[in-house]
Amino acid sequence: MAEQGAGAEVSALARGLAVLKVVGDAAGPLSNRELADATGIPKPTVSRLAATLVASGYLRQASDTERFSLGPALLDMSNRYLRHFDLRGVARPYLSELAEFAGASVHLGVRDELDMLIIDSLRPRSAMISSRIDVGSRMSIATSAAGRAYLAALPPAEQADLLDQVRIASGENWPALEPRVMAGLEEHARLGYCSSFGEWHPHIHALGFSLRGPRGERYACSCGGPAYLLPRETLVARIAPKLLETAQRISADIGTVPAD
Repeated sequence: MAEQGAGAEVSALARGLAVLKVVGDAAGPLSNRELADATGIPKPTVSRLAATLVASGYLRQASDTERFSLGPALLDMSNRYLRHFDLRGVARPYLSELAEFAGASVHLGVRDELDMLIIDSLRPRSAMISSRIDVGSRMSIATSAAGRAYLAALPPAEQADLLDQVRIASGENWPALEPRVMAGLEEHARLGYCSSFGEWHPHIHALGFSLRGPRGERYACSCGGPAYLLPRETLVARIAPKLLETAQRISADIGTVPAD
């Protein structure tokens, strides 16, 4: 019986997390019925889960309705999570300098499944167009410059495992995607950075580089923006040298070697 109880608790936790994810991905507050439809969880169970999450602050219920949005406890948890990334504080001045030099947005990310999750985002003061990529946004590992740089910097066994996961998730798109992913690995080995010219987003050009934190944790950065403002030639000839210098300066400051 104890084992059954433990299993039920894990199932309840998984369902609660599924509810939070659906609410977080939604464009606006959701009702119990909408949550049940989106998660496949029975509506009575959704109602109990939502009530529990509201009581603990992870969901917020709109006044006089049964519609839910994310609650303040998640923000507190996110802030605690980000405080563990001490590399952000060290890297930020260098990344800000890179953003100003390039006139482009710079993003710092960590891996979350098959995406890079943005944990810091910097924009130049001179930017006329503001990037929509902010903390909490995601970039595909397979198509973004930061994701490819992260992949390229992994040890061979970890890289092979992640490539296999990308292949399975890509399904019938993998034959078209594979040559570009492999070209990114070769580019990183040859130049020290990865590029994405309209692959992650058709109107975005970017360069990416990898970093290793003081405890061996891995990160990736991207520097990019609208393709018409940052043509390939400008990124490669003018911004790439500054990008590599930035990676070296951050690594020297935290006492590590650049990720490879």
